[in-house]
Amino acid sequence: MRLRRKRNLAARMEKCAHLIINKPEALRGQWLGAFGYGHLHIELGCGRGRFTAETAKAEPDALLVALEKSADAMIIAVERADAEGIRNLRFVNALADNLPDYFAPGEVSRIYINFCDPWPSHRHAKRRLSGGRFLAMYKQALCPGGEIRLKTDNLALFEYSLDEFERCGFELTEITKDLHKNGAVGIMTDYEQKFHDMGMPIYYACAQKPC
Repeated sequence: MRLRRKRNLAARMEKCAHLIINKPEALRGQWLGAFGYGHLHIELGCGRGRFTAETAKAEPDALLVALEKSADAMIIAVERADAEGIRNLRFVNALADNLPDYFAPGEVSRIYINFCDPWPSHRHAKRRLSGGRFLAMYKQALCPGGEIRLKTDNLALFEYSLDEFERCGFELTEITKDLHKNGAVGIMTDYEQKFHDMGMPIYYACAQKPC
């Protein structure tokens, strides 16, 4: 879905500048010390930020850093966090491709990947956020025992991801092909709520880096 260009985007970003990290590379290896939290979690592709805001509120001892490539989507998430006064949340307007530049080895405890683009074409497989190229970056950033939590509505991507997790040395600790079968589980994204209301299954997996 293509987002319309937001009016007064620059001014809106400036108003919420205290929640936006423009130079994440300057905080590499120093996120926890700079903000005073015990754990660092990151979300890849926060969209409009429903899941982001609710997750940050549910995990007050962790700093959640949300990466989002679209500033037009991110500003909605940022304004939501600002309006709710959420302190343990920061945003980075960037792609996941440069993750090693932003986070030092072993600095991250958890990575959330929610409903990422499945890139179904074989020639675009390298763009999948659950593919080997990205998993190598995550594995470096994660601490021993750190985990990746993946949710998707795409079965082909899910099965591909399970294979990639194992191939790249992650231990699969949770796998379900219908997360909300017996009632809503955890915090949903906007897309997830829509899919759930339509009766579509949500695929979920948790992959852990060996200790």
